[in-house]
Amino acid sequence: MGSTMEPPGGAYLHLGAVTSPVGTARMLQLVFGCTTFSLVAHRGGFAGVQGTFCMAAWGFCFALSVLVVACEFTKLHGCLRLSWGNFTAAFAMLATLLCATAAVIYPLYFTQLQCLPEPAGCTARDFRLAASVFAGLLFLAYATEVALTRARPGQVASYMATVSGLLKIVQAFVACIIFGALVHDSRYGRYVAMQWCVAVYSLCFLATVAVVALSVMGHTGGLGCPFDRLVVVYTFLAVLLYLSAAVIWPVFCFDPKYGEPRRPPNCPRGSCSWDSQLVIAIFTYVNLLLYIVDLAYSQRIRFVPTL
Repeated sequence: MGSTMEPPGGAYLHLGAVTSPVGTARMLQLVFGCTTFSLVAHRGGFAGVQGTFCMAAWGFCFALSVLVVACEFTKLHGCLRLSWGNFTAAFAMLATLLCATAAVIYPLYFTQLQCLPEPAGCTARDFRLAASVFAGLLFLAYATEVALTRARPGQVASYMATVSGLLKIVQAFVACIIFGALVHDSRYGRYVAMQWCVAVYSLCFLATVAVVALSVMGHTGGLGCPFDRLVVVYTFLAVLLYLSAAVIWPVFCFDPKYGEPRRPPNCPRGSCSWDSQLVIAIFTYVNLLLYIVDLAYSQRIRFVPTL
């Protein structure tokens, strides 16, 4: 459920939405976000899947940041049927991850110290360097908001502002990386055991998204069972499932009996199934670690579902 509207007679505009530390971080997000994709769109340029992803990430984060600032400043978030504290915390964490990824990808694929061939020349290079700098600043602005709004030990807060809630966003983001590698010629259909791993990734991802959606929509109180208890049980099951995938996937990909222990010398860079399998293995262990940490923090969280 959303928060209630302010009583009649109060100020209609909330100046703290732009003057508080969190408000200042959000204003910087707007400035850095607008500057970044404007530099790229004007003269910096982008191409391919990598460039499209960066522009989409910056555009998405900028649009939602405008919505957040506008609703906070006008107090219209009280009209929305969702838990505003959970929504803003979840979005800030997601934006941090998206902008961190874009801040790495854009310089890696598009920025160089030498001038570009004509007609782009040195002007395009300078715009790309500037865009890379502002992309880094944009990531720092979102990370600052996460740090400012994160629930402190012993503090009663919305679930998504706790370490466990923030980890849910990271877990879903890592799962998306795994899915991207799976569809990129990972050859996961060779063995039933590998298909089991895909089922594990999918099931845990869907359950994590469901937890985030219930929190953001403010429906955690109507489940018929304490939400924090359900989260602990689900996280424990996710640890067991990911533990099985962390054992099975490397065996059926890199053991000489089933796969290739080393990268094949004739495997083309950028379209090699072995590379995709390695990425999946690495991020399987990353998500396993995230779920273990999540399980440890879930034991002691205190949150208010409707904040």
